[in-house]
Amino acid sequence: MLQEKFDLTNHCSIITGAAQGLGESMARGLAEAGSNIVIADINIQKARQVASEVGELGVTAIAVKMDVTKKSEIDDMVTTVMDKFGKIDVLINNAGIVKTIDLIDMEYQDWLDVINVNLNGVFLVSQSVGKVMIGQKRGSIINISSMSGIVVNTPQSQSSYNASKAGVIMLTKSMASEWAQYNIRVNTIAPGYMNVGDVEPYFREKRGIVKTWLSMTPMGRPGEPDELQGIAVYLASEASSFVTGGVFSIDGGYTIW
Repeated sequence: MLQEKFDLTNHCSIITGAAQGLGESMARGLAEAGSNIVIADINIQKARQVASEVGELGVTAIAVKMDVTKKSEIDDMVTTVMDKFGKIDVLINNAGIVKTIDLIDMEYQDWLDVINVNLNGVFLVSQSVGKVMIGQKRGSIINISSMSGIVVNTPQSQSSYNASKAGVIMLTKSMASEWAQYNIRVNTIAPGYMNVGDVEPYFREKRGIVKTWLSMTPMGRPGEPDELQGIAVYLASEASSFVTGGVFSIDGGYTIW
């Protein structure tokens, strides 16, 4: 039956940067579909709180402290997960940061900070988890890129973010190409403006920049965090068994113009 294809019961899913925002929401979505959850985040206090709340959905949820830019911590996380669950079915590379600085004024370290978390972090975590998935001959990796990897946002200056997310999209396609032979599917979700995290106050306070953003969004509103749950469950599950290398824009239509 179709519903069974979306069932993630007894799966093990790792979500990076899941102590808040979109990562937290996707963790809840996968848990509601039956998956056990690993909240891998640099903020262990928040991660433990989220894991506790997710566990109330009837699955096993654990928190692991991890910085996506530190290979040793990533490898330790994978060891912890394998000791606990014995497998890794799903990885969502969600951790990310943004710095809105004009390119001409940007310090090199600011550039590196964004690239290291948003792009290099996806590479490092995927490589470590990928070794497990290759051994299993199965797995689904979902990278969170952005519509900013497809178009340049305006009026804010965020060249490092845009470049990092474009890199995630091409890395996704490259990983999909290399790892299809191991029955590992790799896709990316490219969200638009979402009413969460650092931008939530902009929408709540209706700041001037919001008018520009929404005027360029055909649906005329930001996305809500739970509006990524459906696509995340789809890509994590057997419902998407013939899908790899895909870029899924969830942006209210922003990138169609």
